[in-house]
Amino acid sequence: MLRFVLQEVRRAMPKRNERQQQVDRLFELLDRFDTDATVVTSVRQPVAMREAVKVAVALGLDPTPNDAAVAALRDRLESFAQRLALDAHYAAHPEARPSLAERALAAARLDDDPLADEPELLARAADAVARLRAGATADDVLLYAAALAEAQSA
Repeated sequence: MLRFVLQEVRRAMPKRNERQQQVDRLFELLDRFDTDATVVTSVRQPVAMREAVKVAVALGLDPTPNDAAVAALRDRLESFAQRLALDAHYAAHPEARPSLAERALAAARLDDDPLADEPELLARAADAVARLRAGATADDVLLYAAALAEAQSA
């Protein structure tokens, strides 16, 4: 999977600047996680986090605190890689970027929000929110649409 994502990033960025080389390096390192040697390291963390990990291990949610920490870091790095790949994909194919209304509809569906059954309302709300707020998010649209729905029912 990561190899495919790296290929997409490379295809979208044919000229390799320093940042793009760093992106390549991130993907290459992620690809080696399962076969690479391990090292001992020290991480400063909140006491409550350390205790919470101990409780999670005691509950059988992870075999060891180390496994929990490695899995969390891996998940975080993979999410960075996915974001970079998505950004590269949208740079190469801007027409593929979902609209604010489409993102709001997807968020509503993921949350089983009743607004998922109101795509026209979400589209109107997205248009209004985009005019009112630069950088509006799907959550902004959902909140605005919920207010519109409430006002209509009152």
